[in-house]
Amino acid sequence: MWTKHHKERKLGRFVLPLITVAFLSYFGYHSVNGELGLIATENFERQRLDRLAELQRLTDKRQALERQVQLLSDGSLEKDMLDEIARYQLNVAREDEIVIFNNYF
Repeated sequence: MWTKHHKERKLGRFVLPLITVAFLSYFGYHSVNGELGLIATENFERQRLDRLAELQRLTDKRQALERQVQLLSDGSLEKDMLDEIARYQLNVAREDEIVIFNNYF
Protein backbone atom coordinates (compact mmCIF):
# COMPACT_ATOMS: atom_id res chain seq x y z
CA MET A 1 0.00 0.00 0.00
CA TRP A 2 1.24 3.39 -1.00
CA THR A 3 1.04 6.25 1.41
CA LYS A 4 1.86 9.86 0.93
CA HIS A 5 4.32 11.28 3.40
CA HIS A 6 3.91 14.87 2.38
CA LYS A 7 1.02 17.19 1.95
CA GLU A 8 0.22 18.28 -1.57
CA ARG A 9 0.98 21.94 -1.91
CA LYS A 10 -1.52 24.24 -3.55
CA LEU A 11 1.26 26.41 -5.00
CA GLY A 12 2.48 23.53 -7.15
CA ARG A 13 -0.37 23.85 -9.59
CA PHE A 14 0.40 27.58 -10.21
CA VAL A 15 4.06 27.15 -11.18
CA LEU A 16 3.52 26.19 -14.83
CA PRO A 17 0.88 28.90 -15.48
CA LEU A 18 3.13 31.53 -13.85
CA ILE A 19 6.08 30.50 -16.00
CA THR A 20 3.85 30.59 -19.09
CA VAL A 21 2.52 34.06 -18.23
CA ALA A 22 6.06 35.34 -17.59
CA PHE A 23 7.25 33.86 -20.90
CA LEU A 24 4.37 35.34 -22.90
CA SER A 25 4.68 38.71 -21.15
CA TYR A 26 8.39 38.97 -21.92
CA PHE A 27 8.02 38.17 -25.61
CA GLY A 28 4.80 40.18 -25.92
CA TYR A 29 6.47 43.29 -24.50
CA HIS A 30 9.48 42.97 -26.80
CA SER A 31 7.32 42.34 -29.87
CA VAL A 32 5.72 45.76 -29.32
CA ASN A 33 8.48 47.86 -27.72
CA GLY A 34 11.63 46.01 -28.74
CA GLU A 35 14.32 46.99 -31.20
CA LEU A 36 12.42 45.33 -34.06
CA GLY A 37 8.93 45.61 -32.56
CA LEU A 38 5.80 47.28 -33.85
CA ILE A 39 6.72 50.78 -32.65
CA ALA A 40 10.19 50.54 -34.18
CA THR A 41 8.65 49.31 -37.43
CA GLU A 42 6.42 52.40 -37.57
CA ASN A 43 9.48 54.61 -37.03
CA PHE A 44 11.35 52.78 -39.79
CA GLU A 45 8.41 53.24 -42.16
CA ARG A 46 8.21 56.96 -41.34
CA GLN A 47 11.95 57.32 -41.98
CA ARG A 48 11.61 55.41 -45.25
CA LEU A 49 8.87 57.74 -46.47
CA ASP A 50 10.85 60.84 -45.45
CA ARG A 51 13.93 59.58 -47.24
CA LEU A 52 11.88 58.62 -50.29
CA ALA A 53 10.53 62.19 -50.48
CA GLU A 54 14.08 63.55 -50.09
CA LEU A 55 15.27 61.23 -52.85
CA GLN A 56 12.50 62.44 -55.15
CA ARG A 57 13.37 66.08 -54.43
CA LEU A 58 17.06 65.46 -55.13
CA THR A 59 16.25 63.49 -58.28
CA ASP A 60 14.12 66.35 -59.61
CA LYS A 61 16.89 68.84 -58.84
CA ARG A 62 19.44 66.64 -60.59
CA GLN A 63 17.24 66.31 -63.68
CA ALA A 64 16.82 70.09 -63.82
CA LEU A 65 20.59 70.55 -63.62
CA GLU A 66 21.13 67.91 -66.31
CA ARG A 67 18.68 69.75 -68.60
CA GLN A 68 20.61 72.98 -68.06
CA VAL A 69 23.92 71.30 -68.80
CA GLN A 70 22.45 69.74 -71.92
CA LEU A 71 21.22 73.14 -73.13
CA LEU A 72 24.65 74.65 -72.56
CA SER A 73 26.78 71.87 -73.98
CA ASP A 74 24.92 70.33 -76.92
CA GLY A 75 27.03 72.20 -79.50
CA SER A 76 24.43 74.84 -80.29
CA LEU A 77 24.72 77.08 -77.25
CA GLU A 78 21.37 78.74 -76.84
CA LYS A 79 21.75 82.47 -76.45
CA ASP A 80 18.65 82.70 -74.31
CA MET A 81 20.02 80.22 -71.78
CA LEU A 82 23.42 81.89 -71.75
CA ASP A 83 21.80 85.30 -71.25
CA GLU A 84 19.67 83.99 -68.40
CA ILE A 85 22.62 82.43 -66.58
CA ALA A 86 24.81 85.51 -67.08
CA ARG A 87 22.11 87.82 -65.72
CA TYR A 88 21.56 85.58 -62.72
CA GLN A 89 25.24 85.21 -61.92
CA LEU A 90 26.03 88.91 -62.36
CA ASN A 91 22.77 90.06 -60.77
CA VAL A 92 22.08 92.39 -63.70
CA ALA A 93 18.81 93.42 -65.33
CA ARG A 94 17.65 96.15 -67.63
CA GLU A 95 15.43 98.94 -66.33
CA ASP A 96 12.34 97.72 -68.16
CA GLU A 97 12.56 94.13 -66.90
CA ILE A 98 10.92 92.42 -63.95
CA VAL A 99 13.16 89.84 -62.26
CA ILE A 100 11.75 86.77 -60.51
CA PHE A 101 14.35 84.49 -58.90
CA ASN A 102 13.57 80.76 -58.75
CA ASN A 103 16.99 79.55 -57.49
CA TYR A 104 17.74 77.30 -60.43
CA PHE A 105 21.46 77.36 -59.86
